[in-house]
Amino acid sequence: SKRTGAASRKDRGNEMDVDDKYIEVDPEKLGGTPVFRGTRVPIKNLFDYLEGGDDLETFLGDFPTVEYEQVLGVLELFRVKLLAEYEVAA
Repeated sequence: SKRTGAASRKDRGNEMDVDDKYIEVDPEKLGGTPVFRGTRVPIKNLFDYLEGGDDLETFLGDFPTVEYEQVLGVLELFRVKLLAEYEVAA
């Protein structure tokens, strides 16, 4: 399915950037909630687990459709975005 919610982005054909590779936003899946690509697992669940003190192994055990590479990719994506925001604000 084609990614939605990215109207401000130019269409790049088949090229995927990091968030397209790991994150899917589809109105047909959980009403457009960002999920791990190819799953119905919301990205928010990962952060809820981490905030609650759970480790990645626990998260992955509870959501077997999510792959370790996807978790690392999402964490890296948010790390880069967070650091970029701090650099702009400084």
